[in-house]
This record gives sequence, C-alpha cells and structure tokens, in this order.
Amino acid sequence: MELLRVAVFLGLCLGACCCQAVVLSDSAGLGRGFDGIGGLSGGGATSRLLVNYAEPYRSQILDFLFKPNFGASLHILKVEIGGDAQTTDGTEPSHMHYENDENYFRGYEWWLMREAKKRNPNITLIGLPWAFPGWVGHGKSWPYDFPDITAAYVVKWILGAKQYHDLDIHYVGIWNERNFDSKYIKVLRNALDKVGLTGVGIIAADGDWSIADSLNADPHLSECVEVVGAHYPGTTTVKEALQTQKKLWSSEDYSSVNDEIGGGCWARILNQNYVNGFMTATISWNLVSSYYEDLPFGRDGLMTAEEPWSGHYEVAPPIWITAHTTQFTQPGWSYLQNVGHLAQGGTYVALTDGRGSLTVVIETMTHDHSVCIRPPLPPFNVTSQNATFQLKGSFASIKELQVWRSQFNFKTKKPSFFQKLTSLTLVDASFTLSVAEDEVYTLTTVTSGQKGSYPGSPPSARFPKQYKDNFDVRTPPFSEAPNFADQTGVFEYYLNLTDPGAHSFTLRQVLTERPITWAADADQTISVIGDHQWQNMTVSCDVFMESVKTGGVFIAARVDKGGQCVRSTRGVFFWVFADGTYKVTNDLAGQTVLAEGQSGTRAYGWHTLTLTVEGPYASGLLNGYPLWKNAIVLAPPSGWAALGTHSFELAQFDNFAVLAE
Repeated sequence: MELLRVAVFLGLCLGACCCQAVVLSDSAGLGRGFDGIGGLSGGGATSRLLVNYAEPYRSQILDFLFKPNFGASLHILKVEIGGDAQTTDGTEPSHMHYENDENYFRGYEWWLMREAKKRNPNITLIGLPWAFPGWVGHGKSWPYDFPDITAAYVVKWILGAKQYHDLDIHYVGIWNERNFDSKYIKVLRNALDKVGLTGVGIIAADGDWSIADSLNADPHLSECVEVVGAHYPGTTTVKEALQTQKKLWSSEDYSSVNDEIGGGCWARILNQNYVNGFMTATISWNLVSSYYEDLPFGRDGLMTAEEPWSGHYEVAPPIWITAHTTQFTQPGWSYLQNVGHLAQGGTYVALTDGRGSLTVVIETMTHDHSVCIRPPLPPFNVTSQNATFQLKGSFASIKELQVWRSQFNFKTKKPSFFQKLTSLTLVDASFTLSVAEDEVYTLTTVTSGQKGSYPGSPPSARFPKQYKDNFDVRTPPFSEAPNFADQTGVFEYYLNLTDPGAHSFTLRQVLTERPITWAADADQTISVIGDHQWQNMTVSCDVFMESVKTGGVFIAARVDKGGQCVRSTRGVFFWVFADGTYKVTNDLAGQTVLAEGQSGTRAYGWHTLTLTVEGPYASGLLNGYPLWKNAIVLAPPSGWAALGTHSFELAQFDNFAVLAE
C-alpha cells in the first residue's frame, strides 16, 4: 500500500498549522443525528432502462448502489410515486390510472425497492409523488383542492407497498413546485394515522425552506411534519428552518454529470450540507442514469447504466465518493459538535455511533472542480495544507485509524478513487494530515470498508439498428415493453381478449385524461425508442384506434426531443385518424404539415403503418400500399423512433419494427 502523507503529532509545535489543532470530542455532547445518504429513482423515469439489463449485469449494478461495504452502500432510497405524467425524463405509471382502478405491480419502483431491501434490510424507503393522475384534481390542474382524495391516493400506495411487496415506507414527501398546502399536510397526517401508519413521517415541503415560517407559527402543522426537506439548497439553510427544531434534509441534490467534476460536486456537498446547513441527510437526483442520454440531464446519476442491449455500465466517481461516508457510518450515528472548515479551505465532519466508533471525512475540493449544475457556486479558495486533529473525550483512547483516500488529480488526469492506505497509528491521540487540493479522506475506527468490484462490464454498443417487438409476453415481469421510454402517456402490455388471434398481446396507451404535472408535457402521448443519432430508417407498426371518429395514432422517426422538452418535439410523424384521414407533420404538435389526405382508416380495425425516411425525403405505406411519398424533411437531422396517440385516448400497437442504416 502507498504510504500515507501523515506526520504523527508528538507534542512539538512545528508551525502555526500544528498549533491550531482541530479538537474532536464528545465531552460536551453531540451534534445532530445522522440520517443517511441516498439516491432518488424517479422525478422522472430515471431508472427506466435498468430493468431491461440481463443478468448478471443488472445485479452487479444494484450491488454497486446498495450492497453494504461494496460500493455506494446507500442508506436511503427515494422513489417516485408514479403519477402517469412527464416529470423530467419520462412518465412513470400510477397505481391508480382511474379512480376505481388499483394495481400495485405497474412500473419498476416496487422491484427496485425490493432489490434495495434485499441487499440492505435496514434501508430507509421514501415515496414522493411528482405528479398525479388527472382524476385526483377533478378537472383542475392542482392536486390539493380535494385534499381527502389526494391523501387517500397516497395512503393507498403506502399500504400497497406493504401488502403486495412487504415494503415498509418510512417517509412520504409533499410535492411542492408552486407552494405547499398546509391543509393537505394535516389531512395526510390524519389519513396516515387512521390506518395505523403513525410511523410514516412526512417530509415537507420537499422543495425549499418556505414552510419553516408556517411550522413555527402553527403547532398543529408542526406536529404533522417530521422533516423539512429542501431541493438544491446550495449547502445552506435559513434561521427559520433551524428554529423549527425539525430534521433538515437536502431531499434532492446533486443533479450533475457524473464525471470527475460531478464527483467533486458530490464530495463537497456531502460534507458541507451539514457543515454549513446542518442537513443530516442528502439524496442524489438521480440514483442511476438509466435513461436515454439525449434526454434532459443525461448522465446525472451516481453511476451510468443506459445500455441494456449491450450490458455495458459505468461505475462513476460519485459511487466512490459516497462510499467515503456510507461505508463507515449508519443512520442513527451522530455528528460531533466539532465540524467545520479547514484553515486553507475544505471541510471536515466527524461522526460517532456513541459507543466509541469514530469516522472523520475531509474534503478539499476546489471551486472549479466541484461546481454542481445548480445553484450557482460563490467563489472560494482551497490550497494544500497540513491539518492537525486532536482526539479528546471518549476518543482519546483511540490508537489506530483506518485511512481511505480519493485523489481527483485533475492535472495528470489520473484519478484514484477510494483507495485504502496504510492505517494510521496515533500518538497522544493526535495526528497531522498533509492534504492537497481536490482530495477526500476518510479516517475511521470502522474496519469493514471494501472497494467492491466485478469483471469489467461488456463493451459499449449503440442501440441495434434492426429491432423488433411483437409484445407477445404472457406474464411480463414489468408493465412496460423493453427499451420504450414513455414521454407523455403510459404504454403498457395488454391482453387483447377481443382479438385472440394475431393481436392477442399488444402494447396499449391507457390514459384517457391528462395528468397533473409541473412539467411542460404534450397534448399527445408518445413513447420513444432507439438511437438518437439515427438518420435514415424505416419504422413500421400495426395500430388500432379505440376512439370512434376522434381517434388518432402515429409512428415517427428522427424524434429529436423528450423529457420536459417533449412539447416542442420535432421529427417526422405519420398520423392516421379514425375519421378516414392521414397527416404527415414535422412536429409532435402537428402544426407543420408535410402531407395530408384520405386514408380510409377507422377505429376498431388494425392497420399497418410504415414510415421510411432517407436523406431529405420521407414516404409512407398503409397496409403495405403507398399512401404518400417524397415529403421534404429538412430537420431535424436525426432522432429516435416513436409511436403514440393524437390525444389522451385508448389505442393499441403491435408488431413494432425499425431498421436503421
């Protein structure tokens, strides 16, 4: 092992730095309780491609995220309570598409929570609805006008998690993009208590600190809330939040590309969220970048797993930065009162289990190498330094500390992450550590740390240029078809009992009402698939409209946008309608028409659409016969394949195929 740059403190003052020792002691009591480090799946559809990985790669990815003493070893998993709506990178299905509908096997968050709990039985589970099915609002675009209905909807999800998956949800967040609703919080607390969910804590407002004034002024409201959660707080809190005497969490943070600078961002905020803001939990958006990279916020996860077709995944720097804290602490530990900033920049935190164990985490990330995507980062300086620590109180008897180090090495571009160094023997309970810029150290009495590994994942590969799916899956493990990424609407496997022949198993768009969401979703439904770099391709699919006269469906090529940008999506869209017409448009909204005419298509009959785009020309077949040809397409130059509907309406799709050049 590499020798550690440590000078043991022998009681000699070798300079000003050595004389100004940082005292780590529990003699005067402890700081706030530590609640853990976590990852967020959802908000939205950020784990969409993960479920499609074959074994053993899928289990390896899950181990790097959740397995104790292996990788990130996360303490917390927060998931989206699917609301059928676009919430950043796609839609996640609700457990209640309609008011009289309940299904607790849709989507993949149930599976993900089970897998996390399998690896870490003590993991903290959190649910948060970013969006809601339209029926919850009873015709309004705000989910809290009927608080009893909304609370019942959320409570059913929590009960379903336990009944069908044996999952205990520990916290539920309050969706807050405009403002919090104090009446709803009280109604939700009452609804939880009525069904025996008294142990489920409420995180409010899961947005910013604005609820603090109301908590301080309203004792009843304060009794209902266990955690004040903020998104992207910039490592700072406000005095009003501190006055609540509640747990303070950064309940959504990071949101940065998972390269070395993203790792530096994560290292800085994991320490400074407590040093500057007394936040005792930090949760990364997102858990794993498992969605098409050309959707918004590509690679903004702790690691990347966006190629189930190849099996390739990447264990990114934030995984190992997380391990510096998570492998040597547990929820229930406490911070020491002694935390803070080093003399020449950087920060340190110290935590204990109250039974003699001690973990110290030090980061010296420089400004330009630790910028997060948000909020703006004020300037600061960090330089190399000697940092001296003196252990007192119950820690004075500690003779040895395990040492783990990460060096970003931006100058040499040869980073070294989570490396175990020679253990440190203390003399007179003190040591001096020579720390350079852009480093992370963990010094700990905990000896169980491990840098887990597997043989390298398969080589990266582009999405297959030839792809087919007939959706003939009798017992699908998930409700969504592999590799399709719903951007508006929800497309699910469907057993078509009215057509037991060639189309007995199909993919069906199931929403008939626009959901409630903060994102700029589309008026049309759409699911994308493939390679964003595809230019020339042929897309074909059998389609079945279920809305007489008003129905409409499409297939598309060169689809350029998705996620929260879906409303302005362009591409080549080949539509047919139940009134017997067709249309070819250059955009999802249908405003730029390239061709149109009569098709003879009707609802409740199967039709085969074929779209070919080559260079600046596009042509279409209906049931194998030319319907239109040589439409001029100047933009966009490339994009995904897609299918969808003209509105929120029932429609089916079968025998999808794409052939790209």
